[in-house]
Amino acid sequence: MSHTLTALSAALPLASGWAVHGLRMHRRYENARRDPLSDLWTRDAFEEQATRLLTRHPHVAVVLVDLDGFKAVNDTHGHAAGDAVIRATGASFTDALTGRRSVAGRIGGDEFAAAVALPAPAALPWLLGGLHGEITAPLHHDGRNLNVGASIGAALSSDAPEGPARELSALLRQADERMYRTKQEGGGWSVAPAPGSAPGLRTVNGRREGRPGTTSGMGAAA
Repeated sequence: MSHTLTALSAALPLASGWAVHGLRMHRRYENARRDPLSDLWTRDAFEEQATRLLTRHPHVAVVLVDLDGFKAVNDTHGHAAGDAVIRATGASFTDALTGRRSVAGRIGGDEFAAAVALPAPAALPWLLGGLHGEITAPLHHDGRNLNVGASIGAALSSDAPEGPARELSALLRQADERMYRTKQEGGGWSVAPAPGSAPGLRTVNGRREGRPGTTSGMGAAA
């Protein structure tokens, strides 16, 4: 018995050491999947977790956000001010989504996405209005107020028919198109009227016409 206890005593520090090592590696892996400025998930991590959320909840809002006036902040006040805006936007997502089953990510330079489980579709306007208000609130930085707008498009999974129309890629496409139209109208937020239906804007190179990577001549909308 004493030999067994001795062996166990010797093994405990080793096992404990491996547990700590495993925890540290997990934290490093998770940190690598987060955007260092916004502290939101990167695109791949967001898509992975948003897809999981869609399979578990009947009403999921897929939201795409593009900042308005971000380039002007960078050009006028410098990249440090632009970085401050990105950090503040990440914090706005965190504040607006606290207490909700959700995932948010920074998927481009000034483009963000979220997937949020809702108790009912009627809760979506409250979500979008609150998120828009958080993002567009004036930011005090380096002795001045920085102001950016936001164009937000959303698609609701429960409005889409069964099948591929409820997949993340289809809902993101609908949210992206709605965001683009909202941006053309001066910003704010709006919901796709028929998620899962055929896109209303032409697709170029697999992307909505007007996005970076297309060759339509319309220029980048984002």
